[in-house]
Amino acid sequence: MKKEWQALIENSIRANIELKHKLLEESIDAISKAAQQLKITIRKRGKILICGNGGSAADAQHIAAELVVRLKTTSNRPAIAAQSLTVDPSILTASANDYGFDFVFSRQIEALGNHGDTLIAISTSGNSANVVEAANMAHEKGLYVIGLLGADGGRLAMLVDLPIFVPAQDTARIQEAHILIGHILCDILESELF
Repeated sequence: MKKEWQALIENSIRANIELKHKLLEESIDAISKAAQQLKITIRKRGKILICGNGGSAADAQHIAAELVVRLKTTSNRPAIAAQSLTVDPSILTASANDYGFDFVFSRQIEALGNHGDTLIAISTSGNSANVVEAANMAHEKGLYVIGLLGADGGRLAMLVDLPIFVPAQDTARIQEAHILIGHILCDILESELF
């Protein structure tokens, strides 16, 4: 192994561990409230819509897959109605072309969102214009909005019903925490509902 890699590897792992300790101290209540909201949505036969950009788009798809299929291979449960708004290239490109990239998620929420559904808006900065527009449209349509955010939550912190802050500045560390939170939410839902 290259010596310079060892320090980078060790620093990344240590930063991840330190952030998880902060989450343990600061975020349990918000994560618990998010699980409760998702539970209500599912019990009322609502759906969970999820959006984000880049790595957060991948997280949106990952969380939706865990909800629709299952998190644990030992769980043989019914599917949960969840959809990532990042997966249809025809809708994304048509919306970006016709209305602008800021509206690629809000247009889908306008079409698919109903009162009683929940939107999980994922943004490490909290300032992604298309995720901000998604939160705005979600409120217009009567959706509850959970924000998976980084640092101070940016513009989204004031727009979502329930912000879950990851107390970090580094995008990679925030994304690592977001997928942990996503897995925790899926785990709670599987064990509580089924």
